[in-house]
Amino acid sequence: MSRSSVAKSRPLAPLVRRFLESIEGRGYSPHTTNAYRRDLDQFVGFVADFAHHESPDEVTTADLTTRVIRRFVSSLTASRFARRSIQRKLAAVKSLGTWLEEQSVVPVNPAAGVSAPKVEKRLPTFLTEREVSLLFIVPPEPSVRELRNRAILELFYSTGIRLSELVELKRTSLDRLGQTVRVLGKGRKERIVPVGRAALDALSAYQSVQTDAEAAGGSLFTNGRGGALSQRTVQRIVRKKLAEVSEARKLSPHVLRHTFATHMLNAGADLRAVQELLGHASLSTTQIYTHVTTERLKQVYEKAHPRA
Repeated sequence: MSRSSVAKSRPLAPLVRRFLESIEGRGYSPHTTNAYRRDLDQFVGFVADFAHHESPDEVTTADLTTRVIRRFVSSLTASRFARRSIQRKLAAVKSLGTWLEEQSVVPVNPAAGVSAPKVEKRLPTFLTEREVSLLFIVPPEPSVRELRNRAILELFYSTGIRLSELVELKRTSLDRLGQTVRVLGKGRKERIVPVGRAALDALSAYQSVQTDAEAAGGSLFTNGRGGALSQRTVQRIVRKKLAEVSEARKLSPHVLRHTFATHMLNAGADLRAVQELLGHASLSTTQIYTHVTTERLKQVYEKAHPRA
């Protein structure tokens, strides 16, 4: 029996719900799942309007055609959505289409051949080595909060981990003897990342002044009640500290991740090693940092060469 003969037209909304449940089961973060939900709700609503249905609940897989998906992408462009947003929304639709094909709900993924507008690769913002020196040159005040904030900054720069990874760290994630930290990355994939001496010292200083209540929750970084810090709180801490040494407009924990990767490559680190440290699934994602180092070399050349 062919796959096309098995596939039947079925209501799309409950299938979207099952798809979202499936990606939650595969370890996708709540942030990613919620983004998929918003994008697919928008898509199903568009299909309903396009097919002249009264409600998105009446949309079926018969309405899910390549032509409709292309019109969806065109409508996003006409509505002046950012290219990155369009790419993300189309990626959600493609993932849904792949899942529907795997479930034999549709014979082929109708979104497979649809392309989104190309996005220009922007060079990431990162700190210079001088700015990093300025960031850490003044010792923190000997309070729990300031020692904690210094340890957060040191760990970000020492390991290049993501914000979402840092807030999930437990006290047991840190191996002081091995000088490593166990990180749970995207897709719940675990990796072991080396931790530098400066970061380990900062963590020791922070933990030495924590109260029993603050340490009882088990999280590596906690608030005064012992609960894990929220991503928003860490963002605020990092943004405030980075603003003291950098005039860049968009300052965030990701700037320290970019800084870690750029400084590693500038110092001669192997690209694949940096890929593993960052937890990138694809080497092409890591390669953007080679563009950063190339730009730096160009600047050095233009400054130094008499006929540049």
